[in-house]
Amino acid sequence: MNLAVYLALLGRLGDAPAPPPPRPKLIVVITVDQLRADYFTRWKSQLTGGLGQLATEGAFFTDGYQDHAITETAPGHSTILSGRWPAHTGIITNEAGVQDSLAPLIGMSGTGASPRRFRGTTFFDWLKAVDPTARALSVSRKDRGAILPIGQAKEQVYWYQSGLFTTSRYYADSLPSWVQGFNARRLPFRAAGMTWSLLLPDSAYKEADNEPYENGGVDLVFPHRLPPDSVVASLAIARMPAMDSLTLLFALEGFEALKLGRKGTDVLAVSLSTTDAVGHAYGPDSREIHDQVLRLDHYLGWFLKRLTDRVGRDNLVVVLTADHGVTSYPERTRAKTGAAAYRVYLDTVITAVNHDLDRVAGGAGAAPREWLELNTGMLMLHDNGRFAALGLKTDSILDALAARILRVPGVARVIRPADLARADTASDPVARRWLHHLTPDAGVVLTVTLQTGSVWDIPSFPYAMHGQPSDDDAHVPIIFWGHGIKRGSYAGRMNTVDIAPTLGALLGVSPLSLVDGHARTDALGPGN
Repeated sequence: MNLAVYLALLGRLGDAPAPPPPRPKLIVVITVDQLRADYFTRWKSQLTGGLGQLATEGAFFTDGYQDHAITETAPGHSTILSGRWPAHTGIITNEAGVQDSLAPLIGMSGTGASPRRFRGTTFFDWLKAVDPTARALSVSRKDRGAILPIGQAKEQVYWYQSGLFTTSRYYADSLPSWVQGFNARRLPFRAAGMTWSLLLPDSAYKEADNEPYENGGVDLVFPHRLPPDSVVASLAIARMPAMDSLTLLFALEGFEALKLGRKGTDVLAVSLSTTDAVGHAYGPDSREIHDQVLRLDHYLGWFLKRLTDRVGRDNLVVVLTADHGVTSYPERTRAKTGAAAYRVYLDTVITAVNHDLDRVAGGAGAAPREWLELNTGMLMLHDNGRFAALGLKTDSILDALAARILRVPGVARVIRPADLARADTASDPVARRWLHHLTPDAGVVLTVTLQTGSVWDIPSFPYAMHGQPSDDDAHVPIIFWGHGIKRGSYAGRMNTVDIAPTLGALLGVSPLSLVDGHARTDALGPGN
């Protein structure tokens, strides 16, 4: 080696390591409640706003999933920025997700809420550990949609309640002036009598507008109107596209008031809930959901342009996903395809078995004790050792119950949690999703999975439903867009638990707790 080459090499060895690339100033995570992945292909040519922009300019993971069993809002939101399955976040149902009587709402009545049941950390915690200046704002119509993406961090977290945005005393003792100012404008109340008409000409929609099974058989056709009473309208607006517009406006005003993205890296999480409300009422094959998605596309285009104008495209990363999908109306499935699809109601079976167990336990009365409790496919047994004391074998009781449940039309499988660990989770997605879902302390003795196309029945209202470990309910879009993201369509399984590790790899931050997800580094690099 000649002297010049040697000296040049020696100089390079003595150089300080290259500094890491600058982090983007703003991470925006948008969760659209009940957004099915196939909506992007169904109406691709009509998505000319924010959804279309993210899908065509970003990294679109076409095989994205909420890969757990009870595909509901709270469990789904708990996975997105934690990198953990519900089995590890502890959030396995909507009801037990964030309700907390020790964290009352500020300035109004209603159910208190907090993230006290959430286990682990989130991407924001990881970011805060390396950048103490980092801040977060999370907003949603639903309390669980606002709370769970940020985990237990006491940041700026707000949700919609009775016409106003508020938070709980877990986060603050009073509302900041910018929230008070937004509420003082009373925008939802002023929307009384507002009409929801089609965004595009009637010919742009191929769906029928008068299916009798939709929305309980009432208010079937466009236009739809909010009630003239302002208080009633402020509640009913949750079922209209305008609710998403209102949520995005609130998020943008919070972004401005807090000056997010001006110094270090901040997080803005927005959960949009109208697609869920419309999808439940009218179903995923309706003209209403078609128009809702088009309007959402329009609103997101407006929102993303304003964020980009303020922080610059090079300082912005956007993630878009959903907390779950939805299953078509069983009535539609039967009418259109002839396939067997049912509304499954097990309460009668459970009540009868509870009566039988009461008699065996010597405590039969008019109202049976809840020895067995069913919650969205999870069956819990509350015997406190009573059956063992009577010499009864719990296994025999459960075997007989499982056989009885399997005879109900629409039920596909009944699995004991102990059997899940032995299942082939690569080829058995149902077993895998239950394994990802159940916490060891949940007290579940049986899991019930319905046949494809069947849903749990709510007798008071025949909704289109989700909540099953089916692909219709689990398949969701996952899109990354912005600084350091390589655009393209990416094949291969990606789960929502992979989102936080991927953001961590992009920003050079590490998880603070064990995670179940993995970074998709193939989508990271020079891009947008």
